[in-house]
Amino acid sequence: MRVLKLKKGDFVLFLKNLKRFGELWGPVKKGDSYVYARAEPENFDLKAIRTIIPAKKFFLPKKSTILKFKNGEWREHQEVVNRVIFGLHPCEIHALNIYHKFYSRLYPDTYYLKNREANLIIGLSCIPDDKCFCANTRTSVVDEGFDLFLTDLGDKFLVWIGSPKGETAIRHVGHLFETVTAEDIEDYITWRKERDEAFQLKIPLEGMPEIVSFSYESSIWDVMGEACLSCGTCTMVCPTCTCFDIQDEYDIKAEEMNRERLWYSCVYREYSMVAGGHNFREARSERLKLWYTHKLVGFMSKYGSPACVGCGRCIVSCPVEINILTVVKALKKEKTGAFWERMEVKNA
Repeated sequence: MRVLKLKKGDFVLFLKNLKRFGELWGPVKKGDSYVYARAEPENFDLKAIRTIIPAKKFFLPKKSTILKFKNGEWREHQEVVNRVIFGLHPCEIHALNIYHKFYSRLYPDTYYLKNREANLIIGLSCIPDDKCFCANTRTSVVDEGFDLFLTDLGDKFLVWIGSPKGETAIRHVGHLFETVTAEDIEDYITWRKERDEAFQLKIPLEGMPEIVSFSYESSIWDVMGEACLSCGTCTMVCPTCTCFDIQDEYDIKAEEMNRERLWYSCVYREYSMVAGGHNFREARSERLKLWYTHKLVGFMSKYGSPACVGCGRCIVSCPVEINILTVVKALKKEKTGAFWERMEVKNA
């Protein structure tokens, strides 16, 4: 993989030149959080930690029209937007690689694949906060799934070129780049060591497929199910969740109709409901168990890695502190943290 150097002072000019490939999107501050937004590069926050909604929204939109009915017939429909998406961290790119496995292998999804092809993906290095645990999921570095990847070394970036699209993007602004020197490599090694030492959160994921399977009937799920709101926040912010629903929207005469695909959640009560009103997972504990079993067991057995990249979004977002950290520690007989403290007070 080819690596070049970009001076920090040329960063904005570099991204502005990439507008020829599509709309420019990147991380910007919104309140106390970050979001991916269409903006000028000088407004991108290079120190952003995690966005509220992950980058999967560019490849499978939260709501999209897939078919249109008019004049008695259905027609396939898709609005494809060319974008340059900047600022994806290593864990986010790993999540997209998981997404790609799901949507491109057994049943290739043409809507996803067209969106994937239309976007130029530019990764960005990051420094972890106290909710990041990508070191435990082995997703703190990435070597595939991006077109370009920038590592911020203060006064310069090292730029990894990860695809032919990335080579094309560089070619248009080749005069901005320099050859990497021995000093640059030393700076990178120092930065990498400091970053590796910055991880604060440790989640013991070793042996989790077996532990989850052995704990399938554990009362821990009932305790968490009692607290769970079934709001679906965990699944909406998770960068690897793939569930969707199909709904038809039509006018009062049913002469015109749109078939919409929307994000959906396996923790919703209606998710497992079938004809006749029977629900295979009526209890919230069963739906919660389904989600974590899929993340830590099912995906692992099918693709060889867990469907968790350590981004910390579930830890930040769940209003009742049910998250990967709470669940993993509880299944390993370590009931610590805000969730279990609240349960002790409630049951006192």
